[in-house]
Amino acid sequence: MAAYLIGHIKVHDERLWQHYVEGVAASLEPIDARILFRGEKQADLAGTNPRDRAVVVEFADAGELGRWFHSDAYQALIPLRDRAADVMITSYG
Repeated sequence: MAAYLIGHIKVHDERLWQHYVEGVAASLEPIDARILFRGEKQADLAGTNPRDRAVVVEFADAGELGRWFHSDAYQALIPLRDRAADVMITSYG
């Protein structure tokens, strides 16, 4: 069963963020995953979300999502992510 990672993002440093995005794309290449959506917020329709960007990544299953998230390739990107943006990441299945 497919699993989905949803990230809600507030970028503080665009240059660092672009390096992070490039690193994520490279870390996803060797696995069965694809970015379904990446975009900027249009409006808060119910409630308030302080983050203004979102990404949705589809994985083959929850195990693959977990292996990617805990991989050395992705873990090495976390300090860059945390300097570049305020990010909330959630998985769904």
